[in-house]
Amino acid sequence: MRNLHYLDHCRLDTMATHGSMGDEYNGAFKVRSETAPNQTMVVLASRGEGWDHVSVSLKKRCPTWHEMEQIKRLFFANDETAMQLHVPEGDHISYHPYALHLWRPLDAEIPRPPGWMVGPKKD
Repeated sequence: MRNLHYLDHCRLDTMATHGSMGDEYNGAFKVRSETAPNQTMVVLASRGEGWDHVSVSLKKRCPTWHEMEQIKRLFFANDETAMQLHVPEGDHISYHPYALHLWRPLDAEIPRPPGWMVGPKKD
């Protein structure tokens, strides 16, 4: 995950009850959607237990693929892979009906299929 101090202008004070607004890897943020400028996403970022985690939510709908890609670019370095997980139904946990999550393990490389299995490369 990037050092999140560069997003301090978006940082929320919701963590003040814990004595901090966060640090370089933890915090709450408000980010305006690039594709729907009148929509604001609430983003919670954390690092712990071997994982980087970013939660993205809007008030009345789930984030779009483009909005998740925007958040991935803001919160993770260009050379980092982050993933969304679709776990077995019995493991579903939801605290917000319109939240999606990005995950990155700190101590392992996320396996990816070969590019040709996804589609041809653009020139």
